[in-house]
Amino acid sequence: MIKIAEDNLHQKVEELIEMYGDELLRLCYLYLKDINLAQDALQDTYLKVFRNLEKFKGESSEKTWIIKITINVCKNYVKNYWIRNVIKLDNMPEVSYVEQFSKIINDELLSAIMRLPTKLKEVILLYYYQEYKIKEIADILSISETAVNKRLARAKVKLKEYLEVGGWDGEYKILHQ
Repeated sequence: MIKIAEDNLHQKVEELIEMYGDELLRLCYLYLKDINLAQDALQDTYLKVFRNLEKFKGESSEKTWIIKITINVCKNYVKNYWIRNVIKLDNMPEVSYVEQFSKIINDELLSAIMRLPTKLKEVILLYYYQEYKIKEIADILSISETAVNKRLARAKVKLKEYLEVGGWDGEYKILHQ
């Protein structure tokens, strides 16, 4: 475990926010499909990081550890009944981050990805949208590399089914890799 003085703890969390904030916000947004919820999830993530930084054992990289926390926070948000049943994508607020993601929200492929079961969705998001390697995803999700590969393969099959049922007539690189 890492022992950090109170002042250094604040500084370390600020450094982590600076290094990973944008990437983690994108990840939260991809999970939650709402920029306000994504920002809340990011804040919750950093609160957990702040509270648990001294417990970090260094068994993985800081980045992997923080991504794990972020994914778990997002999963908890998704499990929340109110969020699952009340949030409507049509009511997206107009804020600067929404402009960055407007291309994604209208994307037919992303809509299909968001319909996938969580285990399949998370490997697709981490691999294609966050561009992590198989080994990194395995570390983040605490599963084997074989399991990551199997989930990716199953997700591609499921995506193809979803897209074909929806009248999809295009090509997506993600389905042919």
